Amino acid sequence: MKRQNRNVGTIGISARKTMEITVLSAPALIVFLGFVILPVILAMYYGFFKWKGFGTPSANGKFIGFENYRVILEDVNFQQAVYHNAFIVIGSLIVQLPFAILFALLINQKMKGRGLIRTLIFVPYVVSEVIAGTGWSLMLKTTGAVNDLLSRFGLHGLDWIADPKIALWTLLFIISWKYIGFYVILMLAGMQSIPEELYEAAEVDGAGFWRRQWSITLPLLGPTIRIAAFLSMIGSLQLFDLVYVIWGQYVSATAGTSTMATYMVLQGRMASNYGYGSAVAVIIFFISLVLALAYQRIFLSRDLEGAVTKNELRQKKHKFSAYRFLTAKKVGTQQVSVK
Repeated sequence: MKRQNRNVGTIGISARKTMEITVLSAPALIVFLGFVILPVILAMYYGFFKWKGFGTPSANGKFIGFENYRVILEDVNFQQAVYHNAFIVIGSLIVQLPFAILFALLINQKMKGRGLIRTLIFVPYVVSEVIAGTGWSLMLKTTGAVNDLLSRFGLHGLDWIADPKIALWTLLFIISWKYIGFYVILMLAGMQSIPEELYEAAEVDGAGFWRRQWSITLPLLGPTIRIAAFLSMIGSLQLFDLVYVIWGQYVSATAGTSTMATYMVLQGRMASNYGYGSAVAVIIFFISLVLALAYQRIFLSRDLEGAVTKNELRQKKHKFSAYRFLTAKKVGTQQVSVK
């Protein structure tokens, strides 16, 4: 009878937990379906039409099947935009993450003015893209502050924005300046979780500063580095605002800084061809999705497996503690009955 009541109680607790999870996750699920899944489905639908955005595609547009996708993949301008995004992805990983680790190692040390240095490094990240882009566009003009400063040292200024040979490198520099503070904060958070006893033991064994960072900090900072690289990759694939503010609607293509997002806006909304723009959006979505899944499969799976393993160990520990408690209680009851 007691066993039956226990089973009924377990079922009741399980049903209550299921109800709580359903109620708490329902708002987030509704928002995700309404603002993520539904727009993707609609963009796929619009991509099959030649449509100017008025009315419905079926009434005011023309169904052309996969013609938009064929034109996009064969367009040289889109191929160049993909190359520019790939350049930014690789360049951001090479520049931002190593410098973020070095800055984090510097700031993590006990030194005067550490709080001021942290603030100065993090300030560019909190500045909006419009303000940052406008400021850099004014400074990097041929008559701007950068060339004026170079001329004071007897150096010849460059056309940092319009010259196709250096414009993409200029964009990479601005992106690194803008977002490196965010990755510094991530690295600092990861370093704060490393036990200090490991460094003390390595120092006792005679390991120097850089040896301790190589053997302790970098291996234990691995999950943070992989998450930072993932965020950098996804952000580089979706790059739009800085390019749009600095290079405008049409200059980005001639200057060699166009991205998939700027191509989508130029060929879609600016050309009043919303079906074509929707098809570009679908291609960007699938490129980002494939790369994100591949990255998770190759690099992030070990972190997820580690989290699952820790959870399983915790559950086993609770079960073992409960088993020990019940066993001790049973033995104690037997001893009392024997007495």
